[in-house]
Amino acid sequence: MRIHHALARESERPLVLAIGFFDGLHRGHRELARKALRLRRPGWRSGVLTFANHPAMHLRPGTEPPLISTPQERLRLFADAGFEECFFVTFDDAIAMLSPQAFLTILVERLGVRGVVVGTTFRFGHRREGDVELMRSFFAQRGVQLICIEPVREDGERISSTRIRAFISEGNVARADELLGGTGYTIGGVVEVGAGRGHTLGFPTANIAVPAKLLPADGVYAAIARYDGRDYPALVSIGTNPQFGGGARTVEAWLRDFQHTIYGHELSLRELRYVREQRLFPEVGELVEQMERDLLAIGYPSYG
Repeated sequence: MRIHHALARESERPLVLAIGFFDGLHRGHRELARKALRLRRPGWRSGVLTFANHPAMHLRPGTEPPLISTPQERLRLFADAGFEECFFVTFDDAIAMLSPQAFLTILVERLGVRGVVVGTTFRFGHRREGDVELMRSFFAQRGVQLICIEPVREDGERISSTRIRAFISEGNVARADELLGGTGYTIGGVVEVGAGRGHTLGFPTANIAVPAKLLPADGVYAAIARYDGRDYPALVSIGTNPQFGGGARTVEAWLRDFQHTIYGHELSLRELRYVREQRLFPEVGELVEQMERDLLAIGYPSYG
């Protein structure tokens, strides 16, 4: 997938474009992606236009939501969805001040769009003055096809990034995964040196550098860890380690049947399923006993 960091393009091949922020690329977003890919004709290219930063970060600093996906994860999701080009643009004053007509003119004249796919509630341009009716009228005069997708619903409720964030925040990652589709919610990062308490307790853990994204509620989770192309059942602790005085929030994973030293290597976690809350035990020995019981959540010792 070719990545552009500006609203400009050198290719003269016609482009079909899906537009949105697409945090998490949930099932509703994936419907937009499917429509965009189906709209292509021979010789055309498919693309996605999104922002590297959440618009609220620029317009109302401090009010932006914690995101389901990091920028790198979103790019990977776009590529996996089949997009051939991605306009990954920083939302700044130059973008925020564009009139709706100026924005649409850029799509046609600079990017060469011949088809656009958006949600029915899509707004754009300075002060969000543009809507799909303006877009439809503008494109109709220029031979550009517009497809507007109604929100995808489940149990009568709209699937949205906001709703998914709420499930993740409360630790209900299973429900979030259902709405996300694909591989669901993931945590990935570089394994770094921790305090070493896991070795002392008999549960050596991989400490993942906490990514700048929304994390599930503090607690212990069963999960699937992936390292070097292989999956391992894992127990994951997310929180401030109250047994040892608290502190910075950490993500630590104990992997079953795993003996490697992987400091500095990438590790990813998926299918996180809540097991219990983090809590302070009267004695460290009671914590170890609880950790041994936690192993049942990943089928240990009878796993496999």
